[in-house]
Amino acid sequence: MVYVQNHLGQPLMPTQDHRKVRLLLKSGAAVVVRRTPFTIRLTTRSKTYVQPVTLSVDAGSKKIGLTAATRNRELFAAEVMPRNDVVKLMSDRRELRRSRRNRTTRYRQPRFDNRVHGKHKDWLAPSVEVKIQEHITAIKRACRLLPVSRVVVETAEFDLQMLKAVAAGKPVPQGEDYQKGEMYGFYNSRQYVFFRDGYTCQCCGASNKSLRGEARKKGLIFHTHHLESRKTGGDAPDNLVTICDKCHKDFHAGRLTNDKLKKRRSKSTRDAAFMGIMRKTLMRRLREELPVPVAETKGYVTKATREQLLKLPKSHTNDALAIAMGRDGFGIQGVTYIPQVDHIYQMRAVRHHNRQLHKANPKKGGVRRRNQGPKRVQGFQRFDKVLYRGKECFIWGLRTSGYFQLKQIDGRKVHESAKASELVLLEHSSGYLIT
Repeated sequence: MVYVQNHLGQPLMPTQDHRKVRLLLKSGAAVVVRRTPFTIRLTTRSKTYVQPVTLSVDAGSKKIGLTAATRNRELFAAEVMPRNDVVKLMSDRRELRRSRRNRTTRYRQPRFDNRVHGKHKDWLAPSVEVKIQEHITAIKRACRLLPVSRVVVETAEFDLQMLKAVAAGKPVPQGEDYQKGEMYGFYNSRQYVFFRDGYTCQCCGASNKSLRGEARKKGLIFHTHHLESRKTGGDAPDNLVTICDKCHKDFHAGRLTNDKLKKRRSKSTRDAAFMGIMRKTLMRRLREELPVPVAETKGYVTKATREQLLKLPKSHTNDALAIAMGRDGFGIQGVTYIPQVDHIYQMRAVRHHNRQLHKANPKKGGVRRRNQGPKRVQGFQRFDKVLYRGKECFIWGLRTSGYFQLKQIDGRKVHESAKASELVLLEHSSGYLIT
């Protein structure tokens, strides 16, 4: 499938007539705009006839399914992986700032009038905000590729209390149970975790009742240990466990190994929480920023269309196609065969720039090394798509010596130190890796 723009850069209907495309490029009647997806732009005036095209979006936290289709065929399909590194980056920044404040420097009075969530009414956490922006950016990029006349988005809202109850084998919450959550009646998560574990060390089994004599008078000191790191798992009760002071020190010093202190008790509900938070904000922003109508649909409608009418297996792009053909899209009524594209594009959002100026640990003498190297080395920059020994891959690491680290879009390593003379530049970095 070759995507076409008119001489003004406005999208037209794509074509599969590759011979005609070659003739247009050879004669100068068209020029190549983008290599992936392959897009050409006409250099002369042409007819602007287009068909109704629906862009459907299967929203998600880890993967986004995109499909653009007419009533009779699929024109574009892609899986987009939004960024999931923001939590780690924000945690690293917090650690650097705290270490800087604890150094022997001038004292600065704490200020509490510069909090972002106090300034902006619709403030969202950066990890949520970046994923909403990735949804909007992916949709806008697809709208620049095809003459989209309508956008349909599937959103979801999960009952987290029900999910946790089912996973723990407890009764499904009813009525007032929703007002009395897991930590109802406790001051904070620390107090709840101590009570849940019976004020007993989950490593050695020690408790104040098991002590004798003078030791019982002094009592045990308990800590809440993170099974996954706070950076990864947060402060949720299912990521915390009661542990005594001695075992806690021994575990972090490497003198104690216990598999029970490394595995989280239940699966994280971070992705489900994100879908509930982003739903209304995403739909509001899309309706404000897109010039075409935006509709919302639900998962049960998508599932029924995909299984009963399209007869397709479960996947992000098949779900997106079902959204386009479903009740809020073209509204097909009976079993229908829709020809699908033979290429599904994989897209991955990456960070544009590293804002850290200096290395965290200075050299001897207190000299801080710069964290940022040159943007380009021998004409290459990070996340450029290159050809290395017949294989398309991306540059993930630059070295001023002219040797680069190469990886595929999913992070699998191709070469640790490839020479620049062996690389052929295919596409410059644009904030998205596309294959």
